[in-house]
Amino acid sequence: MGDGPAVTRAWVLHPDISGKDRARDPGLALEEAVSLAHALPELEVLGAEVVRLPRPHPGKLFGKGKLAELGERLAAEEVELVLIDGSVSPVQQRNLEREWQVKLLDRTGLILEIFSDRAATREGVLQVEMAALSYQRTRLVRAWTHLERQRGGLGFVGGPGETQIEADRRAIDEQLVRLRRQLAKVVKTRSLHRAARAKVPFPIVALVGYTNAGKSTLFNRLTGAEVMAKDMLFATLDPTMRKIALPGGGPEIILSDTVGFISDLPTELVAAFRATLEEVLEADLICHVRDISHPETEEQAEDVAAIMASLGVLETTPRIEIWNKIDRLSEDELTTVRTRAARADGVHAISAVTGEGLEALTDAITDALAGATQEEELRLAYAEGRARAWLYEKGLVEAEAQDEDGYVLTVRWNAIQKAQFEGL
Repeated sequence: MGDGPAVTRAWVLHPDISGKDRARDPGLALEEAVSLAHALPELEVLGAEVVRLPRPHPGKLFGKGKLAELGERLAAEEVELVLIDGSVSPVQQRNLEREWQVKLLDRTGLILEIFSDRAATREGVLQVEMAALSYQRTRLVRAWTHLERQRGGLGFVGGPGETQIEADRRAIDEQLVRLRRQLAKVVKTRSLHRAARAKVPFPIVALVGYTNAGKSTLFNRLTGAEVMAKDMLFATLDPTMRKIALPGGGPEIILSDTVGFISDLPTELVAAFRATLEEVLEADLICHVRDISHPETEEQAEDVAAIMASLGVLETTPRIEIWNKIDRLSEDELTTVRTRAARADGVHAISAVTGEGLEALTDAITDALAGATQEEELRLAYAEGRARAWLYEKGLVEAEAQDEDGYVLTVRWNAIQKAQFEGL
């Protein structure tokens, strides 16, 4: 292997529990779990399977026969790490690791590892550490040092005796307090940056969507930026922002590429990444990018809507829906999608890869920004008569008062008009 990172031989299991209320196809869920595993470069996925379960065993998840059958397969393939696409209790995890002589990660643990690998900003790193510690606190039953050995990892601790567990718990709580303090400072700094940016008269357009929907590819196509745009889940974890001028004489905007959403995102992580997604809360326009070629594109769209609602994104924020990856559709599918998009309001079918449909999309973004207006109070000195005259000429003044310093105007305008005014 030379000097490269050690590769860990991994196996992915998706437990398909009978009678469990499930909208998703287990085969597609397994596919997504394998994509998650591929997001960690040091993992080599040797195999993946759906395991049907009449009911989960409280101590070992799987029944005796299935446990032995899987154990033989894992031993034959010399598997070192088993990834279970679902939640596994601390006791189940410990018992399965002993039974199979492997390390084991459940879905939350795997997503945490990916987040720890990818978080790029100081705030992102702190948020991941806090989410990891909160998760770790619930499973102080043994050491998790597997991925930690190969690269920083998340340093999951544990210990043999009850006293050790108590000491670990106390250490985690102290660390969480420290991290919260650090985070408060970072968030304060960010709010100062945000306040400074609020003075910049450019509307914010946020790209959101299910992970792997093609947001980063679209972002790169529109901005010419080199954001990592791999066909990989969670390729982007911190919002990347660029100022661009929309083609065809459109306004200058700040375009924000955000972390991809995912179904069953662990609650610790929704909370942890609320701050990372705060650009979306402040956006003048939200562009929801969908992979229209995915068999579960409707379910993915529902997941995105649910997470947006949980983040507190207002229904009143203007939105455009972008049906991406039309280059992957057959001729018949493409005709159907184009017809549906044309009938729907605010929907655009595009390919971020080929560029098809982008011109109409950027026109729609320009129109949407022109339509969103807000009321603001402006103070102008008596010497700024030209600026006042411009506002009246454009019909933007709702009310006016005067004081010893000058004019106090109430204006209603959209982001483009505000940008024009700032540029006078």
